Amino acid sequence: QVQLVESGGGLVQAGGSLRLSCAASGRTFSSKSMGWFRQAPGKEREFVSAISWSGGATAYGSSVKGRYTISRDNAKNTVSLQMNSLKPEDTAVYYCARGSYASTSAASNGYDYWGQGTQVTVSS
Repeated sequence: QVQLVESGGGLVQAGGSLRLSCAASGRTFSSKSMGWFRQAPGKEREFVSAISWSGGATAYGSSVKGRYTISRDNAKNTVSLQMNSLKPEDTAVYYCARGSYASTSAASNGYDYWGQGTQVTVSS
């Protein structure tokens, strides 16, 4: 069984930064891609970012590209999301997910385990 626990969410003013972390249990962490998705009230879940098993490949949603950076530490079983230049429209619950494969995917059905989510609120 794999467990994913997100942390680092909170309230920040527009233009500020937050760093989300996701701690994973399980021995297959380093062989799988990892991703971040978000869901705002009344909206569908949206792809934010993904990173391949080695960290050598990354992908970003168009709305966050250039502002967010994903990284991972396979020795510590963690994946992080550095969020800069935050906007009110970034407000959402952010979910960490483990990919079903080693390569990145922007589709939510490409992920088999999900965390409980952490709230990010950006005030204007």
